[in-house]
Amino acid sequence: MGKTYERIDGRLRTFIESQPVFFTATAPLGADGTVNLSPKGLTGSFAVLDEHTVAYLDFAGSNAETIAHLRENGRITLMWCAFQGPPNIVRVHGRGEPVFRDDPRFPGLLARFPDIDATAHGLRAVIVVTAELIRDTCGYAVPLMAYGRDRDLHAKRFAREDDASLDAYFTRKEHVATSLDGLPGLPLPLPPSTV
Repeated sequence: MGKTYERIDGRLRTFIESQPVFFTATAPLGADGTVNLSPKGLTGSFAVLDEHTVAYLDFAGSNAETIAHLRENGRITLMWCAFQGPPNIVRVHGRGEPVFRDDPRFPGLLARFPDIDATAHGLRAVIVVTAELIRDTCGYAVPLMAYGRDRDLHAKRFAREDDASLDAYFTRKEHVATSLDGLPGLPLPLPPSTV
């Protein structure tokens, strides 16, 4: 049933790019560390950069577990499920890196997301993932669900923030600069944007 792919292209790329939601999973190296699993969405916030590299925008939130785990060990798995159409699940296992706003690569990466106003969401980083293993499985047990639309609440909440107030927001949150397991998370003060 499952198949391994050498690259992200053709039907596989079309499937990934057409899903309105995907999930990220990371974990620290410590055996007693907290595994993190997060849903990601917002139209235009995901991009296939090449046949082995994908990226997504990391927006403001109340923690930074994914960033902390990637900074420690780089391990990440992304997963897409077909909630409509033929059943399918695709996983990309790989190595990820948070590219922060003061990184010279940041403007070029941000240009790969032309269909979203990232500033309205308190953009913290671009997460770049290099695929090491690409697999799909049947997805026969995934329910059929209809996609309505993106929620507008995140943009409404964070569009009113500037760098100073966003930095203050992150500083007040217990698990943004430091993860649940005490790992370094988002660098604070918030790096200034290069764009």
